[in-house]
Amino acid sequence: MKVNRFEDLEIWQLSRELCKDVYQITNIGPFSKDFKLKDQIRGSSGSIMDNIAEGFERGGNKEFIQFLSIAKGSCGETRSQLYRAFDCKYITEDKLKLLTNSSISISKKISTLMNYLKKSDIKGPKYKQ
Repeated sequence: MKVNRFEDLEIWQLSRELCKDVYQITNIGPFSKDFKLKDQIRGSSGSIMDNIAEGFERGGNKEFIQFLSIAKGSCGETRSQLYRAFDCKYITEDKLKLLTNSSISISKKISTLMNYLKKSDIKGPKYKQ
């Protein structure tokens, strides 16, 4: 399947869902009042999808891999912040498991795409003649 837009990428779609879920959990209860953690986790979860989009739009595999690496880091940051939210009793253990599993799955898929791009002979659309 040829991907023409970053919106077609499964990892971007999954990252968007995770970001949406993070916004939902940070809008309720005591979490909504912890402005620092709320802003941090919203920023890191949004950074996953944003870096996937930005890297894709750069048009070259090397740049895309670089931005995917940043997105993967943001995925780990989001996961760490989810543990902080759980420790502060802002989210339930079930919600923690659901969202950390989602972030782990996204992280693995990002790694898979990075490995594919590293081995690919195609260097990206900006290099087409």
